[in-house]
Amino acid sequence: MTREDKLIRQLKKGRQECLDELIALTYPAVLRYCLWHMPDRESAQDAAQETFLRLVRFLGQYEQRGHFHAWLYRIASNVCADLRRRTPPALSYSEETVGQFACTEAGLQTAENRLLLARAYACLDSQTRELVLLRYGQELTYREIADITGIPARTVQTRLRRALVKMRRILSDEIPPKKGDSHREATTE
Repeated sequence: MTREDKLIRQLKKGRQECLDELIALTYPAVLRYCLWHMPDRESAQDAAQETFLRLVRFLGQYEQRGHFHAWLYRIASNVCADLRRRTPPALSYSEETVGQFACTEAGLQTAENRLLLARAYACLDSQTRELVLLRYGQELTYREIADITGIPARTVQTRLRRALVKMRRILSDEIPPKKGDSHREATTE
């Protein structure tokens, strides 16, 4: 049983002091998730707060099966969608938000300009952006992403692989080759 599930069990028994610990454990990840889905930090903080309000409101409906993070991200996703519907300006991926992207993919680590990465990310369709965000921004496993999205884990893996190939292609088109990088020079001629 995860630490979060133990805290939820205590909350359901009436130990309200466990709520502070649960929020402290999960708030940074939820805020980072909301930063990617909202146009600015203030909106993201509002979304994160609303996520935890809904968590408290619907805590009785949560079934403890070890899928707390999937449940919490679904709430956050719904909150962000609701808030975006109320305020329709287009999403912009600020440099601060892009800095939250903890990608370990070797081809993407070499991208010197974070805004290029954001542009490549923005070129993906919304469902694929969500998968990339959950995997590399939130560092979730394929299984956790499958639980959140309802997509089979192997399909998640395949779509992520395709997304990374597309992002690499976009980045290679936008980043000029460095001197002595004969492979890139040869492919662009």
